[in-house]
Amino acid sequence: MSTIRDVAKEAGLSTGTVSKALSAPKTVSPKNLAKVQIAIKKLNYKPNMLSQKFRNKQSKTIVVLVPDIANLFFAQVISGIEFIAQKKGYSVLLGDTRDDIDREQEYIKMVETRLADGIINLRPYIEGDSMLPNDGVVAVSAGGCENTPYPSVRIDNAGASKKVVNYLLSLGHTRIGVISGLANNPHTLDRMAGYKAALELAGIEFDPDLIYEGDFKYWSGMNAAEYFYQLEDKKPTAIFSMNDEMAISAMKGFLNHGLRIPEDISITGFDDRQVSRYLNPALTTVSQPAEKIGERSAELLLQLIEGKKPNQTEFVLPYDFVIRESTAPIK
Repeated sequence: MSTIRDVAKEAGLSTGTVSKALSAPKTVSPKNLAKVQIAIKKLNYKPNMLSQKFRNKQSKTIVVLVPDIANLFFAQVISGIEFIAQKKGYSVLLGDTRDDIDREQEYIKMVETRLADGIINLRPYIEGDSMLPNDGVVAVSAGGCENTPYPSVRIDNAGASKKVVNYLLSLGHTRIGVISGLANNPHTLDRMAGYKAALELAGIEFDPDLIYEGDFKYWSGMNAAEYFYQLEDKKPTAIFSMNDEMAISAMKGFLNHGLRIPEDISITGFDDRQVSRYLNPALTTVSQPAEKIGERSAELLLQLIEGKKPNQTEFVLPYDFVIRESTAPIK
């Protein structure tokens, strides 16, 4: 196997010049850079990336902490992160934490021990139940919530939820059921705040019987549909689901009971997964810019890793409210 000394000898240059050509080609003259490239090709030289990273005191790797790797929203955020990371010469390591603090800590140790340079966390910050922020660990929160105590990129979850509920109210619905995430989840809290704010503005009293606590997974929607169907005289005429997965399975649950959507009950989601536009009826939902959240998070993290001071450390990106066929005026 050829070494950097072999390349230097073949090119007629010093090993220092060859090293610069590999790590910082702009610092080498075009003539010498061409000599190095010819020698590398002739000798089929493969640089030792590990030793280069050691010399540069950077691993050129970032860790993405994912609480649920099967979640389609997270998949889109990761796609945006990888797009930027690859452009900048960084590798991305996925850490499937499964919402487990101990697993999260193991990945954080990779940054503490220089095996990775920084972290993008897709799990929202929960006071008293989060390993980040952590002194000495460069990290960014992607798709999180308000009051995150370290750099973050997100949307206005409360504002988006309020917009959805206001729309349902404008259609004449006053009994609006909610399929939420787990009660202590920050996304649940922010989106519930938007729901309550819209009701208060309309002069409608909050009814806890209209809340079904799920966990952002498909089974929650089916169980919620069964719960709401059994309410008899208190049945809601519209449903605000805190993500598309639960909304889609709730639609299936209501259809199993013979209800028509939207003629008998309107349903909205949150996230705008690709499948949501191809349902029959297509789902009214909040469209989060998932890939843009990933891209902006990666850009912010790399700035911090490189020691640059960003102009801002909290980005609230715009969202779209997409009205489709799953909602209609109340009869």
